Amino acid sequence: MNKLAPSILAADFFRLGEQISAVEKAGAQLLHIDVMDGAFVPSISFGMPLIKSIRKNSGLVFDVHLMINEPDRYIDDFAASGADMITVHAEACTHLNRTLSHIREKGLKAGVALNPSTPLNVLDYIYDDVDMILIMSVNPGFGGQKFIPGTMDKLRELKKILAAKNKNIDVQVDGGINLNNVAEVMAAGANVIVSGSSVFNGDIDSNVRHFLEIMGENE
Repeated sequence: MNKLAPSILAADFFRLGEQISAVEKAGAQLLHIDVMDGAFVPSISFGMPLIKSIRKNSGLVFDVHLMINEPDRYIDDFAASGADMITVHAEACTHLNRTLSHIREKGLKAGVALNPSTPLNVLDYIYDDVDMILIMSVNPGFGGQKFIPGTMDKLRELKKILAAKNKNIDVQVDGGINLNNVAEVMAAGANVIVSGSSVFNGDIDSNVRHFLEIMGENE
């Protein structure tokens, strides 16, 4: 199933509740929540208090993307705050398998993110432990960056690997995705699309509906 995950990093935080309601009403399936620690990535964003606050008024699946070092320390806290799925970076985990197991033990879906320069072979021994693989199409830490073209080859390679292993794992892409390139990204192998600026800039309802039309989820 194809799914759209608007990233609240691009939202207007003065109107955050209103804008989250808008993407939900327009048909988005997930809400992508980027948590940054100022160490693994240069920026600092938000954490458990914000997630707990917006959880009270949203029925969306909370797709929490931890761009933080040693995320295993905070899995319990993010689970308690209302996350439905937690994605951690392979580069940030000393014991990746343990962290993924921890996420699943909390009853959540587990995802692994790879930076643009991280090869797919770091996933070789954890395909049985993940529900989603996130391929970063920009270097993480800032919104509004341009899509890295080499991501397409990485997606195609991952698609072949998953087919050969007969694995039904969601493939998410995050960074620089807009209405002009989303179809190509999906053709390469992605089925979960993260988009920030292209959703929250302008008419949110129209933007979401256009994404879903292209993705084949609004027919």
